[in-house]
Amino acid sequence: MSSGPPRSCLRFGQVVIGPPGSGKTTYCRAMQEFLSHTGRKVVVINLDPANEGLPYSSAVDISELVTLDDVMEGLKLGPNGGLIYCMEYLEANLDWLEGKLKEHQEYYFLFDCPGQVELYTHNSSVRNIFAQLSKWNFRLTAVHLVDSHYCADPAKFISVLCTSLSTMLQVELPHVNVLSKMDLIEQYGKLAFNLDFYTEVMDLSYLVEHLAADPFFSKFHRLNVKLSEVIQDYSLVSFVPLNVQDKNSMMQVLCAVDKANGYCFGDLEERNLQAMMSAAVGADFQFDSTLAVQEKYVELSKKSLEEEVMDL
Repeated sequence: MSSGPPRSCLRFGQVVIGPPGSGKTTYCRAMQEFLSHTGRKVVVINLDPANEGLPYSSAVDISELVTLDDVMEGLKLGPNGGLIYCMEYLEANLDWLEGKLKEHQEYYFLFDCPGQVELYTHNSSVRNIFAQLSKWNFRLTAVHLVDSHYCADPAKFISVLCTSLSTMLQVELPHVNVLSKMDLIEQYGKLAFNLDFYTEVMDLSYLVEHLAADPFFSKFHRLNVKLSEVIQDYSLVSFVPLNVQDKNSMMQVLCAVDKANGYCFGDLEERNLQAMMSAAVGADFQFDSTLAVQEKYVELSKKSLEEEVMDL
């Protein structure tokens, strides 16, 4: 009875997804630098045909196969239709991708993916590409980035939760949801609840009631109740906070990713006991990380309030 491919044949990595502007390319650059400093051999694979002027060195670039501008001009498509065509074209030419990836054995992979939400919620091409990567013995974690400013707007946060849940179910990979740009969260206004309410996606009835106080959203109260019930019935969505400029924050995300795809339980690199335990009991470390961000947010809020009082 076969127990699967030998671990030496496995290749590990991340597929970085999320809406436009959520920081996917910035994350790939920061994670590439972070992993290099830890001694992990890493390459970035650009699968976004709309990416121009990449801030990192890519080992494989989809623009060698197809570009969004060429598709839009040649087929008279808009950006959304063009992106769907590009990914369907890549799906039809996976032998090209396989040949490129074979040139980089013994590496850890970061796949920088397109930002169009429909690709992960309604279209099957990206899911089929990920499935083929799994057949090529890739062990991948989907890292879904969401801009943390959505926490400041309850209606948008419920929308983000629905999108995250739909993406998790459609992509069919181990999944880590990330609240990006946490270093900027104080600029988006005061949060209605503590930060851990958003990262752990606690009782959403409080968020729904908060929405009901708004005259515009009160007429959608029943809809918001049903959406929150769907999210909580699945009980799948939670978030890891991320500030790419903070090494501890980057390590926290990496631990969650390594635990999800099983990288931390192998022998591909030297690891000490603390690194193993960080991934094995990531929840405790995530709580500490969230608490640190929350304390910073509260401190900044207090400082802002004090300045307002002084002005009075």
